[in-house]
Amino acid sequence: MRIAEVESHPVRVPAADPPFVWRQGLHGSPAEGEAAVLRIRTDEGVEGVAMAPRRGTAVMLADLLDRVLREELVGQDPLQREWLWHRMWELDRTEELPLYLLGLVDTALWDLAGRLAGLPTWQLLGGYRDSIPAYASTVTYSSTEEYLDIADQALELGYPAIKLHAWGDARRDARLCLALREHVGDDVPLMYDGSAGFDLPDAIHVGHALAEAGFLWYEEPMREFSVTAYKRLADAVAVPLLVAETSDGAHMNSADFIQAGAATFGVRASTQLRGGFTGAMRTAHLADAYRLRAEVHGPEIPNRHLCMAISNNTYYESLVLGNPITRESGIDENGLVHAPKGPGVALPAGLDYPAALQPYVDDETVVPPKA
Repeated sequence: MRIAEVESHPVRVPAADPPFVWRQGLHGSPAEGEAAVLRIRTDEGVEGVAMAPRRGTAVMLADLLDRVLREELVGQDPLQREWLWHRMWELDRTEELPLYLLGLVDTALWDLAGRLAGLPTWQLLGGYRDSIPAYASTVTYSSTEEYLDIADQALELGYPAIKLHAWGDARRDARLCLALREHVGDDVPLMYDGSAGFDLPDAIHVGHALAEAGFLWYEEPMREFSVTAYKRLADAVAVPLLVAETSDGAHMNSADFIQAGAATFGVRASTQLRGGFTGAMRTAHLADAYRLRAEVHGPEIPNRHLCMAISNNTYYESLVLGNPITRESGIDENGLVHAPKGPGVALPAGLDYPAALQPYVDDETVVPPKA
């Protein structure tokens, strides 16, 4: 079996509804735009697909296919994922691929393998669990009072844990974290994501408040260019650090954070930012060797598969938007995400796909009936 065709399909993605904002200094919710789906077809008719959901990727992926990827992939054995993963890193040396495109071929090949085997990809990856708790990951709200209201709604919807994305103001964010702990009590796991908004002194200030409030982890307070800065932060604060989300290099870069003692809770794993399933699983196994967590970053179907395959992952990240909030599709009333059942990975439902992609859209009910 050999790869015979490699195609890019533009997919129109609507603006976020409801719209939302991130911390001060970052762009808000994405506008309507074109994402892209990579489709790999073999000479035996087996196919695999993977979506790059960011707006603007349609043109970028089509250009990459025409210049280098199609020539690289056509004629190759699609089951030699390790070889092709290494080839993508070779291409990255000259192309300097965006992180969210680096793992796209790998994700499509794992989808293809699952469809060939008639199994969901999480089972091919090893299969550790068939459900996992989801935490409510907030966007940025206007006031402490609104955050407390959102927390109440999240708990009422069944989410067992809450992660804050706040304003990026160290003093204000620290007060918010303390207020949220007082509001929900000691038994609700809380996490905080700085979205790389701070320098080291402000990151230390927020870290002290998080430690006082007993937060489970402290995520990406600074850009992840300086492992030394993260080491100094780890030495200064008691709250555990979750790091290496957007840093380049997949497991290779995560290793530097771990070796330096900067990953005191663990490292991030995701298909989009760690080089597909292969890079994410390498990252998870690396962290496990040091008895650290590999927390899966972000929602979306590929990351549901990762959550079911990685033993040292705690939660599925579920983004909650607007006010009032609603529970993400596929999460039950107890706050659990259940394992996908269909073969391969599947594309997210609800988008206007061309006919060629319709067979690969997720249309199953992933939440079991109420007992």
